[in-house]
Amino acid sequence: MKNSRMTRGAGILLSVTSLPSPYGIGTMGKDAFRFVDMLVDLRQKYWQVLPIGPTSFGDSPYQSFSAFAGNPYLIDLDILIEEGLLRQEEVDFYQWGDQKDDIDYQLIYENRFEVLKSAYERFDTKQKAFKDFCEENGEWLEDYSLYMAVKNEMNGREWLSWEEGLRDREKETLDRYRESLKKQILFWKFLQYKFFEQWTALRKYANKNGIQIIGDIPLYVALDSADVWANRSEFKLGQDGRPTEVAGCPPDAFSDDGQKWGNPLYDWDKMEKDGYAWWQRRMKANGNLFDIIRIDHFIGVARYYSIPAEDVNARNGKWNKGPGKKLTDMIEKTLGKNRIIAEDLGVAVPAVKKLLAKTGWPGMKILLFAFDGNTANEHLPHNYEDGNLVVYAGTHDNETVVGYFRDKTEYELAFLYEYLRIEKKDEIPDAIIRCAYGSVADIVIMQMQDLLKLGNEARMNFPSTVGSNWRWRTLRDSLSEERRTWIRTMTLLYRR
Repeated sequence: MKNSRMTRGAGILLSVTSLPSPYGIGTMGKDAFRFVDMLVDLRQKYWQVLPIGPTSFGDSPYQSFSAFAGNPYLIDLDILIEEGLLRQEEVDFYQWGDQKDDIDYQLIYENRFEVLKSAYERFDTKQKAFKDFCEENGEWLEDYSLYMAVKNEMNGREWLSWEEGLRDREKETLDRYRESLKKQILFWKFLQYKFFEQWTALRKYANKNGIQIIGDIPLYVALDSADVWANRSEFKLGQDGRPTEVAGCPPDAFSDDGQKWGNPLYDWDKMEKDGYAWWQRRMKANGNLFDIIRIDHFIGVARYYSIPAEDVNARNGKWNKGPGKKLTDMIEKTLGKNRIIAEDLGVAVPAVKKLLAKTGWPGMKILLFAFDGNTANEHLPHNYEDGNLVVYAGTHDNETVVGYFRDKTEYELAFLYEYLRIEKKDEIPDAIIRCAYGSVADIVIMQMQDLLKLGNEARMNFPSTVGSNWRWRTLRDSLSEERRTWIRTMTLLYRR
């Protein structure tokens, strides 16, 4: 069944963590509202964010402790000061990092929760609004708060190494921990209450100003998460809770060994029996957070790649049939129309194209992939079969436009110059933005880094590496008035 289409428009991709703030990482405070104002000024319609769940080791928003919870780092401290839950001198006592355009996650990890504990100490947990929130979200909040409280008690150890009764969720053991960690469990609930309160206010402000928020959810969840610990039967796990096979992708042009991500695989047959109830809850929760949801690694819905858990690389994996239309039908039924963007990049799997055609959901095109000299390249705008698409210059996993083309020779760039009708390298960023805006694609999304013409020093993520990713932040008022005028002109010129 074909969808009606999404509204033609343009937007900016910027992680909430990348916003300016005095406290080391972007939050849902003043600068987030200011960013919405800027989108309005630039005549944009969309703000795309990266996943907003609580992050674990490596700081990747795609490896979260929960598919339902929000990231406590994003809670704005100034708002807590205004509410009387914190004092300015308490917040100023801690170090938040020296660099305004970088996130020092180690510092944030060490200091953020200390400050938030002070706010919790002053918070009245008996108030009705808090109790109502805990009740309405109890289905995931109970398990998540217990999981985080235990995890902290165990110095961050993964649940697979917890004592057997706790690992296997024996009632007696769970009750014992619920009792002994009562105060800590309430702290984790308080953090979620504040997160959702602030997010709701921000989204309301965006919507009131005509901005839709595009959220991003990973297809898979992390093994070390409340989701897997509390719902073991939904995943392909052995008796001891360890995965028997894990997710990844096969060897390709970028990697001889393929990629072994290590995420546990869903037991789709088992999930189908209860109508994908866990997925229903997940989509409903995300549907309440975002206007539109981009499903990362959508390929895995049509066909998924499974790798024996004990293998060191992804070479011996095999393709399996995914839930396909049964799952997409349920998602549409849960969310309604025009709510999904499918990230259909990567391995060419014909089944994905077929499934996308059946759903009518828009897929993605990336202009960084377009200029290899092949005029039939599917990412070139003249090959877009219709406008039911979202086009990007690049995403969080790619180099920036400036970085990508920096070392290319004039010979390699000849086709691009001809196609974009330009003559010099420094004309590329604007020509690519113009090319995207002028295309038939319903939605165009540009990374903030590309609007600012920044190099790879501002790259968000380098896949398969750990340590220096997800750290970039934009500075306040980084777009000059001249730049804003140009973006506004493009938006109006191409009816975005």
